[in-house]
Amino acid sequence: MTDFLDRLKQRKLVQWALAYLAAAWVLLQVLGLAADSYDWPHAIMRIAFGVIALGFVVTLLLAWYHGERGAQRVSGAELLLIALVLVIGGGLLWRFGKTPAPTATTDVVAAHKLTAAISIPSKSIAVLPFENLSSDKENDYFVAGMQDLILTKLADIGELKVISRTSTLKYRSRPENLKQVGAELGVANVLEGSVQRQGNAVLVNVQLIDTATDAHLWAESYQRTLDNVFGVEGEVAGKVADALQAKLSPESVGRLATSLSNNPEADDLYLRAEFSSHRGDIDFDTSQYKQAIVLYREAIAKAPDFALALARLSYADNALAWLGGGGEDVAHLVADAQARAESALKLAPRMPEARLAMGYNHYYGKGEYSAALADFVAVLRLRPNDAKALIAQGLVLRRQGHFDAALDSLRHAQTLDPRNSELGLSLGETLMMVSRFADAKVALQRALALDPANLQARFRLSCVILFARGDIAGALQAARGDEPRMRLWRVNLLGLQAKYPQALALLDAVPDTPDNFYQAGDGPKLLQQAELHLSLGDTARARELFAQALPIVRERLDTTSGIPIKAVQVRIWIAQAEYGVGDIDKSMASLAEARALLAQARDSSDGPSLLESIAAAYARAGSADAAVSALAQALATPGIGVNYSPAMLWIDPAWNPMRESPGFQALLQKYADAKPDQDTGIHD
Repeated sequence: MTDFLDRLKQRKLVQWALAYLAAAWVLLQVLGLAADSYDWPHAIMRIAFGVIALGFVVTLLLAWYHGERGAQRVSGAELLLIALVLVIGGGLLWRFGKTPAPTATTDVVAAHKLTAAISIPSKSIAVLPFENLSSDKENDYFVAGMQDLILTKLADIGELKVISRTSTLKYRSRPENLKQVGAELGVANVLEGSVQRQGNAVLVNVQLIDTATDAHLWAESYQRTLDNVFGVEGEVAGKVADALQAKLSPESVGRLATSLSNNPEADDLYLRAEFSSHRGDIDFDTSQYKQAIVLYREAIAKAPDFALALARLSYADNALAWLGGGGEDVAHLVADAQARAESALKLAPRMPEARLAMGYNHYYGKGEYSAALADFVAVLRLRPNDAKALIAQGLVLRRQGHFDAALDSLRHAQTLDPRNSELGLSLGETLMMVSRFADAKVALQRALALDPANLQARFRLSCVILFARGDIAGALQAARGDEPRMRLWRVNLLGLQAKYPQALALLDAVPDTPDNFYQAGDGPKLLQQAELHLSLGDTARARELFAQALPIVRERLDTTSGIPIKAVQVRIWIAQAEYGVGDIDKSMASLAEARALLAQARDSSDGPSLLESIAAAYARAGSADAAVSALAQALATPGIGVNYSPAMLWIDPAWNPMRESPGFQALLQKYADAKPDQDTGIHD
């Protein structure tokens, strides 16, 4: 030890170290002052520390080397080495000092807002919810309708960026901080308004405001009657275009001049229908769509050439059919929707809503995705900034398996509809499809932040927790709520935990209505009850329930035959019921039909999870090879992540009948990285 200390003294390492640290301290003080004076980012100081630390090591090495030789001299080559260290470090300091950039330690949110502010186009506008000044608050539908009509007319002006109504719903009619509203929505202007309706008289007040300065760019009051109020929307849109210096194409001028139906009663019924239809869009509520359909039909009865009402009725028919019909005949809804869309296109060939309706008929009604995509692209040619068409395009693209293109389309739509919780849900679901669960979780949490009542986003967030790492307890915690959708999802989660009595009790408490069942692909209540009784070992009761469910699901096949992906699901239900009553051969034949039809449907959204359901049915029947084949294909297909994941291999009781088979063990080995952190032991 004494010899080592003597060698340190000989090389003067301590003196060199102290001298260097003293100089480094002075240098850091100078740099600190410079950083404060010139607003250098924190990255500069981190680089300075790195350079000084490297120089300290070089200094000690040189001191040791020369001390060994007995001389404390530095050669020219060594001076060059020190100079290079300082030049490189200085270059980095100059680079970051010259171009400050936000880093992980800066206010990223502020940087994002600054970028957004710079990129906001001057010809951009949001129409905020209009204030209802009527004494009768039942006129809310009328006020919302006037706002929506004006917004639609503005969207027809190609040079304007117009924010969709779903993003403006959460704002007050006259928000205090317009600058914040503009930043959140990405617009330079907002249109505020109020509507007062007393008897037959209507007063509409509107004002255009610059969000950055609060300056009033234009304002107008319109005193009309119910007989001539419809048409104000075109006048307002024209004045806004003038104020923002947006050029109008001849086609845009023509659209602004068109009113609704020229029948005040039909127009009023149309606004009532729109109010209900929008609620259906937000809540996936089949009862709201059914109410809207009745009102649209009444409006058309009073004005048979009402093209816009025909188009919107077609959309509502298609949406209701897609959600299972809510007790209505799905095939009839689809056929009616097609006829209405064709009539609307005949009356108004270049009306975007008519082409959009036809697109949804191909998408929702028939599962003809290529034709639907062509329709949505046609809408975007007519109205390039149509958020609805961009969303629809994205949804079809993901069903075709074009997930990157789908995400691009949905993100483009988000610039036009930034606070649309349902759009956030669609983004989250698309990310789930490609098993990007962490990103999907962020998107779904944002959707819930925008709208805590977004039931589907809450459901999907629970799914993400389950599929990412097989966390059943966490999924249950996220699936709280008394809504039928959440209760039915908890039935499935309790089944994964083999808590069949609790699952059955929860299922029994859900009212057996068309609006509660069918939407999530779980099948009729009788079928679900039969499955749980079978899992409990009560085969006699299960067989009775399967027998009652079989004619119900067979009848449903007739109403879904025109929608391939829906028909696949019904055939799987039929196979389950047939197996439950002991018709094994028929059950296997139904599964074969389902798999063949699924191959024809070419659906990358629901297809993989339906193939997993087919695999589970094969596993129950003891056909391990067929089950493993279908399951392996499902897990390897992009799109599976929205309804299933490899983590489920360890926790899903469906695979218990074949868990020890070589094929299934090979799957466990292949997806070993997805194994839950803690084995539930349920399958033991």
